[in-house]
Amino acid sequence: MAKNLVIVESPAKAKTIQKFLGANYKVIASNGHVRDLPKSQMGIDFENDYEPKYITIRGKGELLSELKKEVKKADKVFLATDPDREGEAISYHLSIALKLDKKNYKRITFNEITKNAVKDSLKHARDIDMDLVDAQQARRVLDRMVGYSISPLLWEKVKRGLSAGRVQSAALKLVADRENEINAFVPKEYWSLGANVITGKNLKPVEFIFTDDKMERPKLDEVMSAVNGKKMIVDSIKQSEKIKKSPLPFTTSTLQQDAGTKLNFSTSKTMRVAQQLYEGVDIKGKGTIGLITYLRTDSTRISEEADKNAKEYIADKFGENYVGTTKEGKTDKKIQDAHEAIRPTDVNLTPVLLKDQLSREQFRLYQLIYNRFLASRMSDAVYETNTVTLKADTGSKDYKFKASSTKVKFEGFLAVYKPDEEKKDNTKLTNINEKDVLQVESLEEKQHFTQPPTRYTESLLVRTMEELGIGRPSTYAPTISTLLARRYIVKEAKNLYMTELGEAVNEIMNIAFPEIVDTSFTANIESLLDDIEIGNINWKIVIKNFYPDLKKSVDNAQKELEHIKIEDEVSDTKCELCGRMMVVKYGSNGKFLACPGFPDCKNTKPYFEKTGVKCPKCNADIVIKKTRKGRRYYGCVNNPECDFMSWSKPQTENISS
Repeated sequence: MAKNLVIVESPAKAKTIQKFLGANYKVIASNGHVRDLPKSQMGIDFENDYEPKYITIRGKGELLSELKKEVKKADKVFLATDPDREGEAISYHLSIALKLDKKNYKRITFNEITKNAVKDSLKHARDIDMDLVDAQQARRVLDRMVGYSISPLLWEKVKRGLSAGRVQSAALKLVADRENEINAFVPKEYWSLGANVITGKNLKPVEFIFTDDKMERPKLDEVMSAVNGKKMIVDSIKQSEKIKKSPLPFTTSTLQQDAGTKLNFSTSKTMRVAQQLYEGVDIKGKGTIGLITYLRTDSTRISEEADKNAKEYIADKFGENYVGTTKEGKTDKKIQDAHEAIRPTDVNLTPVLLKDQLSREQFRLYQLIYNRFLASRMSDAVYETNTVTLKADTGSKDYKFKASSTKVKFEGFLAVYKPDEEKKDNTKLTNINEKDVLQVESLEEKQHFTQPPTRYTESLLVRTMEELGIGRPSTYAPTISTLLARRYIVKEAKNLYMTELGEAVNEIMNIAFPEIVDTSFTANIESLLDDIEIGNINWKIVIKNFYPDLKKSVDNAQKELEHIKIEDEVSDTKCELCGRMMVVKYGSNGKFLACPGFPDCKNTKPYFEKTGVKCPKCNADIVIKKTRKGRRYYGCVNNPECDFMSWSKPQTENISS
């Protein structure tokens, strides 16, 4: 009979670890949390110093009974949940639910699920870190207070089933604000001028760009008039070297961003596949091992052993000159440096070696993690840049044109990892000397328009949340998933769009709870949670300072929103069945028109908001419409008779005037 019991969260993790520890250990899974706040009520005892009212999660009773039986058989219990706040809290709740205070029990953590790491953790077993537990408890209680205080207001004012959240609502506001910026954007015209210059025999002309590349039309006409038909004199040639630094290894945020842009993975898919790689994969000749280190981290630190092994591998495979100097990212008080960056557990397990033993998704993500880690230990790339400036031979005012060519002088980390913006440069600037006179083959004027801000993708939203301090590595993916599941936002061709439902929720949150959706406030809360984690502040103090202001805001909102209660907006459309003026209602897919005579009259119609602009094809109204996924576009109200549509907001006046 096994004398030692090890409890982890997941069956996959249990299976991997069991193979490392042998017959004296039994490894079982709790399947996540076993205790939580009740779903039916707030679950906080306000009369008893804000004490959380934890209960056994429904459906976990039978599992707990099995765990208790195994605990009784064991001489010693090890709690081996994940090495972060959430994992520490799961271990704490297990210790309470299983009454481990009467047993010999310890907490162990490991950053990677490999034989050496797991066995080494047993030598460094410790007590549960209550600072970590309290940081998780504080987050859970704060989020419960926000959700259970504000959500009922949304049910009353908009529709049932809606929710608000401390991080969720701040993230929704980011998307809403960006949507408003895009809708309000008015493009401005500007021009650039290129001179196609012959630089040598049998070479294609090279385009040199006029140095003022954002001209208004009068300036362009002046330049065109001055340089048309003139030759170009080589004014200067400058050669220089440019260093591109090797990237840092992945954090949770940067992994989600890169997997989104390079692999087209959603944040939730990235975390799901990374969890599989972390918990263990069967590898021929090695058994089940974890292929990457812990996936929820905002540290770029790498262990000395992993750094040493990687550099030895690079020297052997690429040469000593490819080995880089160790560099770390900027230290920030927001960084939780409890564990390493995300890296492969064994640098010798190359993606090619494992390709046939991984699913396609696992292989692609593992290859991305592996190559990024290897690149982070390699030398910087060196580029050679050649910039040639030409001066039009006008005899008077200087009109200068420039062209540059760049080539890789030393590839360094580019041997394994190419940044997204890396593009091949085909510009040929050879056999040119200063004072050479070159022939202009043609001048090419180009019209441009300023572009609106970029729409959020999941990757860009994660990056923005991280920069602003909204949420932490474990919250990015769940936050975006919740916004999508609630249909506050939708995703189409990678881009995120607000739905009408999301706009209504965001509007109420901005009116009634501006502090909750304020990014600075949300970031400050995250900072306080970090202070709790390192023992600088008691978690109850944070709760005590937070709740009274929240309650006051909720009470005020209840009164204020009574006066501005969202009444059904009366449209200018008459119900053809009973003659009443139809009203605007909210449904699961946004706004629609309904007869106010319901239930006597059940007539409904699609609702289209007018833009105030007439259709250029038939002179009917252009209205705002949504695709099935919720993306906004502009179309003629007479569709399908008139097929006019535009993704851009129509303008009532000429944008170039």
